[in-house]
Amino acid sequence: MAGENLSVVLHAKGDLRLENRPIPEPGPNEVLLQMHSVGICGSDVHYWQNGRIGDFVLTKPMVLGHEAAGRVMKVGSEVKHLKVGDRVAIEPGVPREMDEFFKNGRYNLSPTIFFCATPPDDGNLCQYYKHSANFCYKLPDNVTFEEGALIEPLSVGIHACRRAGVTLGTTVLICGAGPIGLVCLLVAKAMGASQVVITDLAPERLTMAKELGADFQLTVKRGDAPRQLAESVEEKLGTQPHVSIECSGVESSIQTAIYATRPGGVVTLVGLGAEMANIPLIHAAVREVDIRGVFRYCNTWPRAIAMLASGKVNVKPLVTHRFPLEQAVQAFETSRQGLGIKVMLKCDQNDQKP
Repeated sequence: MAGENLSVVLHAKGDLRLENRPIPEPGPNEVLLQMHSVGICGSDVHYWQNGRIGDFVLTKPMVLGHEAAGRVMKVGSEVKHLKVGDRVAIEPGVPREMDEFFKNGRYNLSPTIFFCATPPDDGNLCQYYKHSANFCYKLPDNVTFEEGALIEPLSVGIHACRRAGVTLGTTVLICGAGPIGLVCLLVAKAMGASQVVITDLAPERLTMAKELGADFQLTVKRGDAPRQLAESVEEKLGTQPHVSIECSGVESSIQTAIYATRPGGVVTLVGLGAEMANIPLIHAAVREVDIRGVFRYCNTWPRAIAMLASGKVNVKPLVTHRFPLEQAVQAFETSRQGLGIKVMLKCDQNDQKP
């Protein structure tokens, strides 16, 4: 190993730099990883452009990146389940304490959780990174590093579909055909959804959704009335959906999801938009439509790895652009412009394969 650790560091709003940092030394329960593939998430771009997301505000330089997979280079003295050379996917959220949320299995809600690339915690868009060994998951031989990195967004889809109660025969509306909407589509179909209709402003994203298994696509335009869109959803499906999964965070889209969902159904809110939103709450209440929040994920990596290894879910088409780590700024600009679906950074100079 060289003594350099090229890292993508956000110093302030709009100030993204490539710089060398020290190679970290793993603690007793940690592993040192040589990073291989790291996806750029919308949140990474948002921090770059705005310096904050909600209450999470950048106050000091932070390494970006949290959709990641790499190879074990060194193991801590207490680590038993991993060895040097293992290929692993990284779960970026690690509880810092054994609080009530950890105990009841909802550790994603712990207020003190460490989370890669959420201020003030550094992410893993770098050449070498250390992480809790308990939150590194060995990849089967038939699962690539890129698929391992895509387990992070895939986990959002798994958690959202679990929260929504998607099961055999469920009809589903997905609002938004970006990366998260598309993984929700993949997971919903894998969990047994009988029909899925997906909406978006961009026809090319709906084309990708069709290729990934969406039964119906609905192109929306800015200014479309939510009630009319809800009627269009019902026309496509021939019925109101049992479940609506809202992935855009746009107020009018949340309204559409509530109007569209059948009485007794569920709306899950995945997309993060403005803190305050005007929604037809009484319309939901009198029809007993449950509105459920989704915050990241928990207990999803083993399930996601099984889905990928079995071939039940194919996330490979989501990667549309690849850049070496040295071209990170260009990669971020590509992602900011909304080109393609998922932009992947390759951190190992000697291995740029998927």
